Amino acid sequence: MTDNQNRSNKTKAMATRAMLVAVAFVLSWLEAQIPAFFAVPGMKLGLTNLVVLVALYILGSKDALGINLLRILLVGLTFGNAFSLLYSAAGGILSGTCMILLKKTGRFSVTAVSIAGGVMHNVGQIIVAMIVLETKALAYYLIPLWASGIVAGAIIGILSSMVIKRLPKSIAE
Repeated sequence: MTDNQNRSNKTKAMATRAMLVAVAFVLSWLEAQIPAFFAVPGMKLGLTNLVVLVALYILGSKDALGINLLRILLVGLTFGNAFSLLYSAAGGILSGTCMILLKKTGRFSVTAVSIAGGVMHNVGQIIVAMIVLETKALAYYLIPLWASGIVAGAIIGILSSMVIKRLPKSIAE
């Protein structure tokens, strides 16, 4: 491989990562514009998880985690505050770690990985809320959040599978 080809591949990889961060950022903003559908506050579809899953299956674990963390930081600094950044980081890190570990086993579909990620995102946020508010009483809130995590995770997992199948294999090169 020549130096020009090597530079071209590195540039393409960097552009792909930047595009995924931008898409995740826009999806975060879009999701924030959607009014709550449920009586339980905090339930969301988790649109940005679509980008994380695509990155995980197309680019790999390191890129997926990096894209997710950069998106969390950018959204937190742009639209949020210290608490929203803390909640998002806890949910994103726990969710991302869980999805990476499940994918590495090779035993789970994209949809199953997404469902686990959705549930663990909610768990991470509730753990932070219990620490910040100094109460274990919030644990009851996990039941409706688990239900929403399962449903949202399934929807996002199905959509992610469709996107992954349609992307050209050369995107990761």
